[in-house]
Amino acid sequence: MPPSNRPAVAARRFASPAVEREIERVSALIADPELRWLFSNCYPNTLDTTVLLGTVDGKDDAFVITGDIPALWLRDSAAQLRPYLHLARGDAALTALYRGLIRRHARCVLLDPYANAFTHDPADTTALAWSRGDQTAMKPGVAERKWEVDSLCYVLRLAHDYWRATGDVEPFDATWADAARTIVATFREQQRKDGPGPYRFQRQSTQPTETTLAGIGVPTRKVGMIHSAFRPSDDACTYPFNIPGNLFAVATLRELASLAGAVLADAALSADALTLAAEVEAAVMAHGTMLMPDGRQVFAYETDGYGNHLFMDDANVPSLLGLAYLRCLPADYALWRTTAQAVWSADNPWFFSGKAAEGIGGPHIGEGQIWPMSIIVRALSSVDDGVIEASLATLRGSHAATGFMHEAFDKDDPAKFTRSWFAWVNGLFGELVVKVANERPHLLATRYG
Repeated sequence: MPPSNRPAVAARRFASPAVEREIERVSALIADPELRWLFSNCYPNTLDTTVLLGTVDGKDDAFVITGDIPALWLRDSAAQLRPYLHLARGDAALTALYRGLIRRHARCVLLDPYANAFTHDPADTTALAWSRGDQTAMKPGVAERKWEVDSLCYVLRLAHDYWRATGDVEPFDATWADAARTIVATFREQQRKDGPGPYRFQRQSTQPTETTLAGIGVPTRKVGMIHSAFRPSDDACTYPFNIPGNLFAVATLRELASLAGAVLADAALSADALTLAAEVEAAVMAHGTMLMPDGRQVFAYETDGYGNHLFMDDANVPSLLGLAYLRCLPADYALWRTTAQAVWSADNPWFFSGKAAEGIGGPHIGEGQIWPMSIIVRALSSVDDGVIEASLATLRGSHAATGFMHEAFDKDDPAKFTRSWFAWVNGLFGELVVKVANERPHLLATRYG
């Protein structure tokens, strides 16, 4: 097995004894040397390389960058810490990290609930060259201002799952409660029942996925779903009702209701979240499905409320493929299973099959480019040993001798890849291996070479 690709101990940005023990435990179950090496590099990558700890007003603060882009994305940072949640209870270092990120998220939401990415110093202007000329209401502290429903969902999901995993209520102070109310208010504002709301965004670019029509997107019928200008990929929506994002909002609003009632003792917020969740869910079920040419009913990826639907899927989560993984729908929900089968096929224009692998990509990188994230999410959502084993084998063969996952790779040649340092997908791969170790350890006894 090659030497570890982790930074030297002294150079690691964060250390957790519980995570190191977990690496040892799971690694001991992996028979394949290359898969074991890949897991040991990927699983701690967020902690090793992306965490900046500090304090604000005497309380823990954590800033978590995506990897090779030195900004905090609400979505990515929440997803990056998910793989360690089961280890947080009793590990003081992880407790400080989660408390710090939950607090940081709350301050970011209160700064600008429409932004997707933020700077470390809230007084700084964006360092992202592509954001500097955006026609939108940029504030100091905002790195990019693409309105994406899922960004706020991830804030709620991390907070809820940390609370459930640990019982710790310390981060849920008045500031966090204000941020939670702001999230619900922003979702309601983006139902656009009383006009388009305050958000506008346009960007000069040769890529149409980098901007929106007239700053707000194409016309919609106001049916109760939440409008999103951009997808989880940071690409512009074709139709503003993104179905995976809306179903994620339904799930996380219900989780907020639980937390608000039990921790904040805020019955009004809990009731408001439940009412909005029910309204959005009803709208998705009424307007968010479509028929394929062969007559199968599936969830659309996007719609406009007028009966126009887009069928595709994008590797970034929330995706149609990832709805069960995100607990938006049960894994045995018939409509989701039919949809998942359709998106993992030639029915999805962003599904690719080549000499090296098959999987889902998206417009963000382009045709023929498979995202490991899609392969991982499919395996995380499956109860089929064959699917999981094949996914592990494909992932093992996709890293191009780097020891890490990548954003995307060419369907015929994994040596052609994007983003050598993308912490979210590294952690997601580690999460998959831990899940297999806990539920199907016999699959880790396989030699995949």
